[in-house]
Amino acid sequence: MDFYRKYFDVNRVENQTTLEPAWGLTVMNIGHHIYGLDKKYPDPTHPSDYFFCWNKGRVLNEFQLVYIASGKGIFEADKVGQIPVEAGTVFLLFPGIWHRYKPVQEGWEEYWVGFSGFFAEHLMQQGCFRYESPLMYVGLSSEFLNIFTQLINTQKYEGIAFSQLSSCLTIQLLGLVYAASLHKERSNNRKELIVNRMRFEIHRHLSGNCNMEKLASQHNVSYIWFRKAFKEVVGESPGQYYLNLKIEKASQLLKDTRLSVSEIAFSTGFESEHHFSRIFKKKVKYSPSGYRESFKR
Repeated sequence: MDFYRKYFDVNRVENQTTLEPAWGLTVMNIGHHIYGLDKKYPDPTHPSDYFFCWNKGRVLNEFQLVYIASGKGIFEADKVGQIPVEAGTVFLLFPGIWHRYKPVQEGWEEYWVGFSGFFAEHLMQQGCFRYESPLMYVGLSSEFLNIFTQLINTQKYEGIAFSQLSSCLTIQLLGLVYAASLHKERSNNRKELIVNRMRFEIHRHLSGNCNMEKLASQHNVSYIWFRKAFKEVVGESPGQYYLNLKIEKASQLLKDTRLSVSEIAFSTGFESEHHFSRIFKKKVKYSPSGYRESFKR
């Protein structure tokens, strides 16, 4: 998935009923975009309230959390000045605060979520969330990426209580940023660093096919070393880890969407519906349709 975004009408926040609580935090927009050297930044098709050019910058009426998954760039805001941005960085945007940012050199991959509400305001008043220090390093976190992927899928397929689930997932993201601010030290263990980077790449290829030997080669290690190190750090082989992630994603789609079993098999990178159903039943002890039916009951 190279591109996805979704914006909601601001009136949605005001019109939510008591039957659909928003937990005090409502997702206003969400997106994922990969910008290469040949792409104009930002995408000119963004709504006018969100589009900006580097010369003028922008001021928002909401909070935003932006995660840079790869590449490098520059960030600048009121009382902050220009700061270089590296992969694994989160920056927080505050309502009423002028800012601007852009990728440099090879481009970057960004995820973002915009949110508002009384609980959002309460969270963003915590000591670690300050507009004078908007950048935080969470690293190439597979957990962070996994939650963002769930958040996008929840909004994309609009399953049961998708608005409330999105609020909870956004709060989880803020919790991980808060935890990262309390533990600023980075691991110096080479094995853990390499495994975590590769683990992050596995999450990025969840909808397609991740070649483990090619992944090891891209990180300048042998596949034998990679498999052994991965199992020591994570507790299971990279192949099993990847398969379990696919089953976890398929389970979520079966519960929260109306996609057919065939569509879910395709979106999780299985070669056929039959292959998907066989593996799913082996792992979960239910057929995909039986698993979905159990939640309906």
